[in-house]
Amino acid sequence: MSFEDIIPLEALFGKQANPIYGENNLTLNGKKKKIDHEAMQSAIMRIPRMDVRVARDLMDIGVREIYELQGRSAESLMDEIKQIRPETPNYRIAFLRMGIYFSENEIHEPSKLHPSVWQE
Repeated sequence: MSFEDIIPLEALFGKQANPIYGENNLTLNGKKKKIDHEAMQSAIMRIPRMDVRVARDLMDIGVREIYELQGRSAESLMDEIKQIRPETPNYRIAFLRMGIYFSENEIHEPSKLHPSVWQE
């Protein structure tokens, strides 16, 4: 006879959340996380530290390749994104600036490949 046969573990510890391992995409409340596979596999994600949500925003305005960011203004890109999705948070502009830097330079300074460097 084990301890669990005498007192159920739920009575002692409450209902335990399922741990998240490997390919299990469940959140703590048991719902499946939505993963944007198309954005994850896009060329934009080759930019170091790029956020998937920013990659999705760029794809939604028609930017699919890194070279398409060359010569663009982060503010104008943000305006286009906000026309489609007005609730887009302003912190994403730092990712846009970083992406433009990455696209316009062949040799990248590692210190400039972090979005916090590009915030105002």
